[in-house]
Amino acid sequence: MAVIKKVAIVGPESSGKTFLAEKLAEHFQCLWVPEYAREYLEKINQPYSQADVEEIAKGQLRLEDTLAAQSNSILICDTNLLVIKIWLEHKYGTVPAWIENEIRQRHYDLHLLTKPDIPYEPDPLRENPEMGNYFFEKFKKELETIGAGYEIISGNENGRLAKAIKEINSIFLTSET
Repeated sequence: MAVIKKVAIVGPESSGKTFLAEKLAEHFQCLWVPEYAREYLEKINQPYSQADVEEIAKGQLRLEDTLAAQSNSILICDTNLLVIKIWLEHKYGTVPAWIENEIRQRHYDLHLLTKPDIPYEPDPLRENPEMGNYFFEKFKKELETIGAGYEIISGNENGRLAKAIKEINSIFLTSET
């Protein structure tokens, strides 16, 4: 069985995570894990609860595990439990222990932290248009706290994509030496 390299894209809402995930999967001809929260929230069609966010976390893990089993070399994750943790902390002031444990146990070869320096795109599922930099700093601190390897992705779409490709290529080169 091939060793799968996992790349998690994290960052504030409307900071280009999905665009980047789609373009990276296209470039590397690999699978990508969409954000399960969007699908879930569109289905319930009502205000969500903390229990819903926990269900979203479980769904995100199932989706990631399913696609990892089908992947042949690299898996791009358009979010991970770190995003859900920060969401829970901000919205409810608490994070279930099982999510904290999963964050510590799951391995990603690289985190791409997207900077909120592109125009914010309003969306009915987005809640914090004025808090991009606040959340960016929270993600940065969390990544440093857990000792995760990460690179900041900023600038225009082409620059973001080029930097992300370069960083992903570097994890392949590092693992082959």
